Amino acid sequence: MSQARTLDDWLAWQTQQHPARMALGLERVAEVWRRLAPAPLGCPVITVGGTNGKGSCVAYIEAMASAGGYRCGGYGSPHLLRYNERVRIAGQEVSDEALCAAFAEVEAARGATPLTYFEYGTLAALWLFTKSDLDLVVLEVGLGGRLDAVNLIDADVAVVTSIGLDHTAWLGDTLEAIAREKAGIFRADRPAIIGQREAPHALGEAALERGARPLQLGRDFDHEPGEGGWIWRSPRGESLALPLPAMRGAVQLDNAAAALCALDALRERLPLSHNARRQGVQRARLPGRFQVRSGAPTLILDVAHNGPAAQALAANLRAFAAVGRRCAILAVLDDKDVEALIRPLAELIEHWHLTQTEDPRALPVAVLAERLSGVLPAASLSRHPSLDEALAAARDTSAPEDCILVFGSFTTVGGVLDRLEREGRHGFSD
Repeated sequence: MSQARTLDDWLAWQTQQHPARMALGLERVAEVWRRLAPAPLGCPVITVGGTNGKGSCVAYIEAMASAGGYRCGGYGSPHLLRYNERVRIAGQEVSDEALCAAFAEVEAARGATPLTYFEYGTLAALWLFTKSDLDLVVLEVGLGGRLDAVNLIDADVAVVTSIGLDHTAWLGDTLEAIAREKAGIFRADRPAIIGQREAPHALGEAALERGARPLQLGRDFDHEPGEGGWIWRSPRGESLALPLPAMRGAVQLDNAAAALCALDALRERLPLSHNARRQGVQRARLPGRFQVRSGAPTLILDVAHNGPAAQALAANLRAFAAVGRRCAILAVLDDKDVEALIRPLAELIEHWHLTQTEDPRALPVAVLAERLSGVLPAASLSRHPSLDEALAAARDTSAPEDCILVFGSFTTVGGVLDRLEREGRHGFSD
């Protein structure tokens, strides 16, 4: 890859280096990692998996660690606007130059070993972390857990935020099968945080089979309403009064509680004050998670792309104060259960603007409309060939007091955010 000069060059190159877009398994990526950085990371590692909520949990952990004065490295995917969002050091996205240097090191180490796009990114992030004098590394699982590239690192603490039906072609078509794949990040004699009250029994069983120490929301730690905020109860019986998170929705308390539990498990190595935890909960932000941009009309962006996420989105919409009508812009990827995504929201949305993104995995709008024809009234559906045209139509047909919901995938939300950024609009603001 001697001709690569820019980050875009590297990313384009990576898509050509493995015959499959996705290839789960640790043998290849672990082999390259041994050549790339045989020394350990040198600081505690928290790995976060789950069907939904893992990105938010990572954001809370990073924010609280930072508020406590610790230098944290964070890795997650996918990104919304810039690839750089995936790798953060001390709260800042790494530069193009740093990523290019890391990719060059990965390329030099891989030899003839084929790597996927995600594996390149994971190895580059880990290499950057080894060079950055960190106090903590937080890794977000890309897909599943057991065979995901981040699982080449033995986490000191592992978190599974939730289990739901998604990526069934890769992980299995039952909650129990998916739970066992997610549990692959748990390690013997180390905390295994379960951030879901009604998690499948298979998740806790798999943790015990692996010799991990499971701590489950609602059993070993919990949260409850408090005056002007909420109260977190630790596995040790500590009660901590906290302000409500800036990220909206009741499910965010579950995510924040799991993050608190993960950091509490490291308290002897990384002690955190009450104030640091309070500040972190308030400061944590993550674009595209019921992100409200006020204006006329109001714009709501949410990366919900499966049934459980749509149920949480519906709960947030019901709780959101709005006086006008709601319409939705929807574009999804071709492996999604569209009906499961739509049903929780059907009675809340008056009109649907269906479209497709430029992602090669995008479900064609004609197929999307066909799948929804038996679920939604035909009169409530409009088709648009592009995301830009769907956004324009939604704006043109909305009154100032209305809400426009954008959801269905990361590329859907990212595409609209990119459009607003390019426009330099002042009518929408956070």
